[in-house]
Amino acid sequence: MDMTRDSHVPVLLSEAVDALAVRRGGRYVDGTYGRGGHSREIARRGGVVLAIDRDDEAVAAGVAAGDAGIKVVKGEHGDLRRIANENGWNDVDGVLLDLGVSSPQLDDAGRGFSFQGDGPLDMRMDQSGGVTAADIVNGSDAARLEEIFRTLGEEPQARRIARAIAEARSEGRRFETTASLSEFVAKVAGRHGAKHPATRVFQALRMAVNDELGELERALEGGIGLLRPGGRFAVITFESLSDRIVKRFFAEHVGRMKSLQAGGERWEGSRPRARAVTRRSVAAREDEVRRNPRSRSARLRAIEIEREDAE
Repeated sequence: MDMTRDSHVPVLLSEAVDALAVRRGGRYVDGTYGRGGHSREIARRGGVVLAIDRDDEAVAAGVAAGDAGIKVVKGEHGDLRRIANENGWNDVDGVLLDLGVSSPQLDDAGRGFSFQGDGPLDMRMDQSGGVTAADIVNGSDAARLEEIFRTLGEEPQARRIARAIAEARSEGRRFETTASLSEFVAKVAGRHGAKHPATRVFQALRMAVNDELGELERALEGGIGLLRPGGRFAVITFESLSDRIVKRFFAEHVGRMKSLQAGGERWEGSRPRARAVTRRSVAAREDEVRRNPRSRSARLRAIEIEREDAE
Protein backbone atom coordinates (compact mmCIF):
# COMPACT_ATOMS: atom_id res chain seq x y z
CA MET A 1 0.00 0.00 0.00
CA ASP A 2 1.26 3.48 -0.90
CA MET A 3 0.92 5.26 2.43
CA THR A 4 1.98 8.59 0.96
CA ARG A 5 -0.82 8.40 -1.55
CA ASP A 6 -3.45 6.95 0.80
CA SER A 7 -2.69 9.38 3.63
CA HIS A 8 -2.81 12.46 1.40
CA VAL A 9 -6.10 14.33 1.73
CA PRO A 10 -7.08 16.37 -1.37
CA VAL A 11 -8.39 19.82 -0.44
CA LEU A 12 -11.94 20.75 -1.46
CA LEU A 13 -12.25 17.41 -3.26
CA SER A 14 -16.02 17.25 -3.73
CA GLU A 15 -16.39 20.99 -4.26
CA ALA A 16 -13.72 21.15 -6.96
CA VAL A 17 -14.91 18.11 -8.89
CA ASP A 18 -18.55 19.20 -8.54
CA ALA A 19 -17.55 22.57 -10.04
CA LEU A 20 -16.23 20.75 -13.12
CA ALA A 21 -19.63 19.07 -13.69
CA VAL A 22 -17.86 15.92 -14.89
CA ARG A 23 -19.64 14.05 -17.66
CA ARG A 24 -18.99 10.45 -18.61
CA GLY A 25 -16.41 10.27 -21.38
CA GLY A 26 -15.48 13.93 -20.99
CA ARG A 27 -11.83 14.97 -21.17
CA TYR A 28 -10.24 16.82 -18.24
CA VAL A 29 -6.79 18.26 -17.63
CA ASP A 30 -5.52 18.17 -14.06
CA GLY A 31 -2.61 20.59 -14.26
CA THR A 32 -1.37 19.87 -10.73
CA TYR A 33 -1.66 16.12 -10.17
CA GLY A 34 0.05 15.96 -6.75
CA ARG A 35 -0.91 12.58 -5.34
CA GLY A 36 -3.88 12.22 -7.66
CA GLY A 37 -6.89 12.64 -5.39
CA HIS A 38 -8.75 15.03 -7.67
CA SER A 39 -7.82 13.08 -10.80
CA ARG A 40 -9.09 9.81 -9.33
CA GLU A 41 -12.39 11.40 -8.35
CA ILE A 42 -12.84 12.80 -11.86
CA ALA A 43 -12.11 9.33 -13.29
CA ARG A 44 -14.46 7.73 -10.76
CA ARG A 45 -17.25 9.94 -12.10
CA GLY A 46 -16.53 8.80 -15.65
CA GLY A 47 -14.12 11.43 -16.92
CA VAL A 48 -10.85 10.79 -18.75
CA VAL A 49 -7.92 12.67 -17.25
CA LEU A 50 -4.62 13.99 -18.57
CA ALA A 51 -2.71 14.74 -15.36
CA ILE A 52 0.39 16.94 -15.28
CA ASP A 53 2.97 17.51 -12.56
CA ARG A 54 6.54 18.81 -12.50
CA ASP A 55 7.49 16.81 -9.42
CA ASP A 56 9.26 13.58 -10.43
CA GLU A 57 8.04 11.78 -7.31
CA ALA A 58 4.42 12.68 -8.02
CA VAL A 59 4.71 11.58 -11.65
CA ALA A 60 6.41 8.30 -10.69
CA ALA A 61 3.70 7.57 -8.13
CA GLY A 62 0.96 8.32 -10.65
CA VAL A 63 2.49 6.18 -13.39
CA ALA A 64 3.07 3.32 -10.95
CA ALA A 65 -0.53 3.50 -9.74
CA GLY A 66 -1.83 2.95 -13.26
CA ASP A 67 -5.31 4.24 -12.44
CA ALA A 68 -7.83 3.58 -15.20
CA GLY A 69 -8.80 6.67 -17.14
CA ILE A 70 -5.78 8.71 -15.99
CA LYS A 71 -2.60 9.43 -17.93
CA VAL A 72 0.14 11.10 -15.87
CA VAL A 73 2.90 13.07 -17.59
CA LYS A 74 5.69 15.33 -16.40
CA GLY A 75 5.43 19.01 -17.17
CA GLU A 76 4.64 22.45 -15.82
CA HIS A 77 1.03 23.57 -15.59
CA GLY A 78 2.02 26.78 -17.36
CA ASP A 79 2.52 24.56 -20.44
CA LEU A 80 -0.72 22.63 -20.06
CA ARG A 81 -2.14 23.68 -23.43
CA ARG A 82 0.99 22.59 -25.29
CA ILE A 83 1.12 19.34 -23.33
CA ALA A 84 -2.54 18.65 -24.04
CA ASN A 85 -2.04 19.33 -27.74
CA GLU A 86 0.99 17.01 -27.83
CA ASN A 87 -1.24 14.28 -26.40
CA GLY A 88 -3.90 14.84 -29.07
CA TRP A 89 -6.21 16.93 -26.90
CA ASN A 90 -7.08 20.14 -28.73
CA ASP A 91 -10.18 20.92 -26.71
CA VAL A 92 -11.37 19.68 -23.33
CA ASP A 93 -14.38 19.66 -21.01
CA GLY A 94 -12.57 20.89 -17.92
CA VAL A 95 -9.33 22.13 -16.43
CA LEU A 96 -8.39 21.90 -12.75
CA LEU A 97 -5.52 23.57 -10.90
CA ASP A 98 -4.80 22.82 -7.23
CA LEU A 99 -2.01 25.29 -6.53
CA GLY A 100 0.59 25.54 -3.80
CA VAL A 101 2.58 22.75 -2.18
CA SER A 102 1.26 19.24 -1.70
CA SER A 103 1.24 17.62 1.72
CA PRO A 104 3.89 15.03 0.73
CA GLN A 105 6.19 17.86 -0.34
CA LEU A 106 5.62 19.76 2.91
CA ASP A 107 6.07 16.67 5.06
CA ASP A 108 9.38 15.68 3.47
CA ALA A 109 12.06 17.72 5.25
CA GLY A 110 14.48 16.86 2.46
CA ARG A 111 12.50 19.02 0.04
CA GLY A 112 13.04 22.14 2.13
CA PHE A 113 9.55 23.61 1.84
CA SER A 114 8.83 23.79 5.56
CA PHE A 115 10.62 24.98 8.68
CA GLN A 116 8.78 22.36 10.76
CA GLY A 117 11.67 19.97 10.15
CA ASP A 118 15.28 20.79 9.31
CA GLY A 119 16.42 20.06 5.78
CA PRO A 120 18.27 21.58 2.82
CA LEU A 121 16.99 24.99 1.75
CA ASP A 122 15.77 23.72 -1.62
CA MET A 123 12.05 24.31 -2.37
CA ARG A 124 12.20 23.21 -6.02
CA MET A 125 9.08 21.39 -7.16
CA ASP A 126 11.11 20.06 -10.08
CA GLN A 127 14.40 18.91 -8.61
CA SER A 128 15.94 18.13 -11.98
CA GLY A 129 17.27 21.67 -12.33
CA GLY A 130 16.91 25.35 -11.57
CA VAL A 131 17.85 27.59 -8.67
CA THR A 132 17.17 26.63 -5.08
CA ALA A 133 15.98 28.81 -2.22
CA ALA A 134 19.53 28.69 -0.86
CA ASP A 135 20.80 30.09 -4.17
CA ILE A 136 18.42 33.04 -3.86
CA VAL A 137 19.08 33.71 -0.17
CA ASN A 138 22.84 33.48 -0.52
CA GLY A 139 23.18 35.09 -3.94
CA SER A 140 20.73 38.01 -4.04
CA ASP A 141 21.46 41.50 -2.78
CA ALA A 142 19.35 43.12 -0.09
CA ALA A 143 17.17 45.02 -2.57
CA ARG A 144 16.27 41.86 -4.47
CA LEU A 145 15.53 39.92 -1.28
CA GLU A 146 13.34 42.75 -0.03
CA GLU A 147 11.41 42.76 -3.29
CA ILE A 148 10.83 39.00 -3.09
CA PHE A 149 9.75 39.06 0.55
CA ARG A 150 7.49 42.08 0.08
CA THR A 151 5.94 41.18 -3.28
CA LEU A 152 5.55 37.41 -2.99
CA GLY A 153 5.29 37.06 0.79
CA GLU A 154 3.59 40.36 1.62
CA GLU A 155 6.02 40.48 4.53
CA PRO A 156 5.73 43.79 6.44
CA GLN A 157 9.32 43.51 7.73
CA ALA A 158 10.75 42.67 4.30
CA ARG A 159 13.41 45.40 4.34
CA ARG A 160 14.60 44.63 7.85
CA ILE A 161 14.89 40.90 7.19
CA ALA A 162 16.57 41.36 3.81
CA ARG A 163 19.16 43.77 5.18
CA ALA A 164 19.89 41.49 8.13
CA ILE A 165 20.47 38.53 5.79
CA ALA A 166 22.78 40.59 3.58
CA GLU A 167 24.73 41.83 6.61
CA ALA A 168 25.10 38.30 7.98
CA ARG A 169 26.39 37.12 4.61
CA SER A 170 28.94 39.95 4.53
CA GLU A 171 30.32 38.50 7.75
CA GLY A 172 30.74 35.08 6.12
CA ARG A 173 27.46 33.43 7.07
CA ARG A 174 25.57 31.23 4.61
CA PHE A 175 22.07 29.84 4.85
CA GLU A 176 21.93 26.25 3.63
CA THR A 177 19.16 24.69 5.75
CA THR A 178 15.57 25.51 6.60
CA ALA A 179 16.40 25.71 10.31
CA SER A 180 19.27 28.15 9.82
CA LEU A 181 17.02 30.55 7.88
CA SER A 182 13.86 30.19 9.98
CA GLU A 183 15.76 30.69 13.25
CA PHE A 184 17.54 33.74 11.85
CA VAL A 185 14.30 35.32 10.59
CA ALA A 186 12.59 34.65 13.93
CA LYS A 187 15.43 36.40 15.74
CA VAL A 188 15.34 39.41 13.40
CA ALA A 189 11.57 39.80 13.11
CA GLY A 190 10.51 38.67 16.56
CA ARG A 191 7.39 36.69 17.35
CA HIS A 192 4.01 38.36 16.94
CA GLY A 193 0.98 36.10 17.31
CA ALA A 194 0.65 32.41 16.62
CA LYS A 195 2.12 32.41 13.11
CA HIS A 196 5.83 31.61 12.85
CA PRO A 197 7.72 34.79 11.83
CA ALA A 198 9.38 32.99 8.90
CA THR A 199 6.09 31.89 7.32
CA ARG A 200 5.85 34.70 4.77
CA VAL A 201 9.56 34.56 3.94
CA PHE A 202 9.32 30.84 3.18
CA GLN A 203 6.21 31.41 1.06
CA ALA A 204 7.97 34.14 -0.90
CA LEU A 205 11.06 32.02 -1.55
CA ARG A 206 9.00 29.03 -2.63
CA MET A 207 7.02 31.16 -5.07
CA ALA A 208 10.19 32.75 -6.44
CA VAL A 209 12.01 29.43 -6.87
CA ASN A 210 9.08 27.91 -8.78
CA ASP A 211 7.89 31.05 -10.59
CA GLU A 212 4.44 30.27 -9.23
CA LEU A 213 2.69 33.47 -10.31
CA GLY A 214 4.15 33.29 -13.81
CA GLU A 215 3.16 29.63 -14.08
CA LEU A 216 -0.35 30.48 -12.92
CA GLU A 217 -0.81 33.25 -15.46
CA ARG A 218 0.39 30.99 -18.28
CA ALA A 219 -1.85 28.17 -17.06
CA LEU A 220 -4.91 30.41 -16.98
CA GLU A 221 -4.32 31.60 -20.54
CA GLY A 222 -3.55 28.10 -21.77
CA GLY A 223 -6.41 26.48 -19.93
CA ILE A 224 -9.12 28.83 -21.13
CA GLY A 225 -7.83 28.40 -24.67
CA LEU A 226 -8.34 24.64 -24.38
CA LEU A 227 -11.92 24.69 -23.12
CA ARG A 228 -14.74 23.94 -25.51
CA PRO A 229 -18.10 25.74 -25.12
CA GLY A 230 -19.67 24.50 -21.89
CA GLY A 231 -16.24 23.54 -20.53
CA ARG A 232 -15.34 24.50 -16.98
CA PHE A 233 -12.23 25.86 -15.31
CA ALA A 234 -11.72 25.32 -11.54
CA VAL A 235 -8.79 26.67 -9.53
CA ILE A 236 -7.87 26.15 -5.88
CA THR A 237 -5.50 28.71 -4.36
CA PHE A 238 -3.85 28.96 -0.94
CA GLU A 239 -2.64 32.55 -0.69
CA SER A 240 -4.11 35.95 -1.52
CA LEU A 241 -1.69 36.74 -4.36
CA SER A 242 -2.74 33.72 -6.44
CA ASP A 243 -6.40 34.13 -5.54
CA ARG A 244 -6.39 37.75 -6.75
CA ILE A 245 -4.88 36.72 -10.08
CA VAL A 246 -7.53 34.02 -10.58
CA LYS A 247 -10.35 36.32 -9.45
CA ARG A 248 -9.29 39.06 -11.86
CA PHE A 249 -8.74 36.68 -14.80
CA PHE A 250 -12.10 34.97 -14.35
CA ALA A 251 -13.87 38.33 -13.91
CA GLU A 252 -12.41 39.55 -17.21
CA HIS A 253 -13.99 36.61 -19.02
CA VAL A 254 -17.32 36.84 -17.19
CA GLY A 255 -17.31 40.51 -18.18
CA ARG A 256 -20.13 42.96 -17.55
CA MET A 257 -22.98 44.67 -19.34
CA LYS A 258 -22.32 48.33 -20.14
CA SER A 259 -25.13 50.80 -20.82
CA LEU A 260 -24.91 52.60 -24.16
CA GLN A 261 -25.61 56.32 -24.59
CA ALA A 262 -27.97 55.57 -27.46
CA GLY A 263 -29.87 53.10 -25.32
CA GLY A 264 -29.55 49.43 -24.62
CA GLU A 265 -26.42 47.73 -23.35
CA ARG A 266 -23.42 45.81 -24.57
CA TRP A 267 -21.30 43.09 -23.02
CA GLU A 268 -17.67 43.99 -22.37
CA GLY A 269 -14.96 41.53 -21.40
CA SER A 270 -12.30 39.15 -22.65
CA ARG A 271 -13.07 36.30 -25.03
CA PRO A 272 -14.06 33.56 -24.67
CA ARG A 273 -17.06 34.77 -22.71
CA ALA A 274 -17.81 32.85 -19.52
CA ARG A 275 -20.27 32.67 -16.68
CA ALA A 276 -19.38 32.35 -13.01
CA VAL A 277 -19.95 28.89 -11.54
CA THR A 278 -18.90 30.15 -8.10
CA ARG A 279 -20.18 33.69 -7.42
CA ARG A 280 -17.68 34.01 -4.59
CA SER A 281 -14.69 31.94 -3.61
CA VAL A 282 -15.57 28.65 -1.91
CA ALA A 283 -13.76 27.88 1.34
CA ALA A 284 -13.28 24.54 3.07
CA ARG A 285 -16.03 23.57 5.51
CA GLU A 286 -15.32 23.45 9.23
CA ASP A 287 -15.23 19.66 9.30
CA GLU A 288 -12.61 19.59 6.54
CA VAL A 289 -10.48 22.20 8.33
CA ARG A 290 -10.62 20.08 11.48
CA ARG A 291 -9.46 17.00 9.56
CA ASN A 292 -6.90 18.88 7.49
CA PRO A 293 -5.76 22.24 8.95
CA ARG A 294 -3.88 23.03 5.72
CA SER A 295 -7.23 23.48 3.99
CA ARG A 296 -8.00 26.57 6.10
CA SER A 297 -6.58 29.00 3.54
CA ALA A 298 -7.89 27.18 0.44
CA ARG A 299 -10.18 29.08 -1.93
CA LEU A 300 -11.96 27.64 -4.98
CA ARG A 301 -13.18 29.64 -7.98
CA ALA A 302 -14.74 28.28 -11.18
CA ILE A 303 -16.19 29.51 -14.47
CA GLU A 304 -17.92 27.93 -17.47
CA ILE A 305 -17.36 28.93 -21.09
CA GLU A 306 -20.60 30.20 -22.63
CA ARG A 307 -22.09 27.85 -25.19
CA GLU A 308 -22.91 30.76 -27.47
CA ASP A 309 -20.17 33.37 -27.38
CA ALA A 310 -22.29 36.19 -28.76
CA GLU A 311 -22.88 39.85 -28.02
